[in-house]
Amino acid sequence: MKKTLYDLIGANKWKTALFIFTFSLILGAVGYILVNVFRWGTGGYVLFGLFIIFYNLILYYNSDKVALAFSRAHPAPPDQYPQLHNIVEECSIAAGIPKPKVYIIDDSMPNAFATGRNPKHASIAVTEGLLVMMNREEIQGVVAHEISHVKNYDILLMTIAGIIGGLIILFRDIFLRSMFFSSRGRDRDRRGNAGAILVLVGIALAIIAPILVLLIRSAISREREYLADASGAYILRYPDGLASALAKLSNYKGKMKAASDATAHLFIANPFGKDRASVSNLFSTHPPLEKRIERLKQLEI
Repeated sequence: MKKTLYDLIGANKWKTALFIFTFSLILGAVGYILVNVFRWGTGGYVLFGLFIIFYNLILYYNSDKVALAFSRAHPAPPDQYPQLHNIVEECSIAAGIPKPKVYIIDDSMPNAFATGRNPKHASIAVTEGLLVMMNREEIQGVVAHEISHVKNYDILLMTIAGIIGGLIILFRDIFLRSMFFSSRGRDRDRRGNAGAILVLVGIALAIIAPILVLLIRSAISREREYLADASGAYILRYPDGLASALAKLSNYKGKMKAASDATAHLFIANPFGKDRASVSNLFSTHPPLEKRIERLKQLEI
C-alpha cells in the first residue's frame, strides 16, 4: 500500500515520543534508586539534577566535533569539490535550511553522515568512496537524506538518546561499585526491609537497563533512517536517486577504516556492513538496505 510522507512522519513522531518517554522513566528510576540506596537525601537529588544538566550541555554543544573527529573528517574546499558543494546547496535550499558545512572523509567505502545540534549549526560529511562510486543523482539522494536528518532534528534526537543512555550506564557503574565497597565497609542490615528491596531492584535494573538502552536507541535510529529516506525523496521529488544509491551500498562488501561503534548510527549505511542482510535484529542501528529500497519504491510523492 502506498504511503505519503505525512503518514510516515506521523507514525515516527509518536514512536519517538514513546521511546524518549521510556528512556526518561529508566533514567528516573536509576536516579531514584541510587539516591535512596545510599541515603544521599534531598542534596542527592539536587546534585543528580545538576549533573544531568551540565552533562547535557557539554555534549549538546560538542557532539558534532566529537563525531567529525572520530570519523577523521576534514573540511572540503569548494574549489576541490565544486559538485558536492553545489549539491549540498541545492538540497538545503529545497529543504529550506541554511547550507551545512561540508566535510570529506578519506575512505574508499561509500558513506555519509550529518551532525549538529540544529540546522544553523550542522555539518555533512561524505567519503571519497561515495563521490567516486555514485553519479550526481545518487549523490543528491544521499545528501538529501542527510539534509533531512538535519531538518527533522534527528541528530539532536539521537544525541539526546545517546546522552540518556550514557547516563544510565554511568549511574549503573556507580551503583555497582558503591555496592561493592559498601558491602565491605559497613553492615548493610541497617538498611531494613525497604532498603534491601531497593538494593535488589537496583541490581536487577543495573543488569537490565543497558540492554533496554541499546534496544530503544537502536529502534529510534532505525525509525529515523526510514523517515530520512522518505523526507529526502520528498525534498528532491525523486526517490529513485536514493534507491539507486542504497542499492550500490548494499552491494559494497568493505568496511570503513575509521568506523566506530560510537558514531555508527549516524551514517546513512552501517560502516561495518551490518545492514546488508535482508532481516534486521533488535540491536541493529540501521534497517536492512533491502527494506529501505522497497519502502522508497512504495512511497507516494
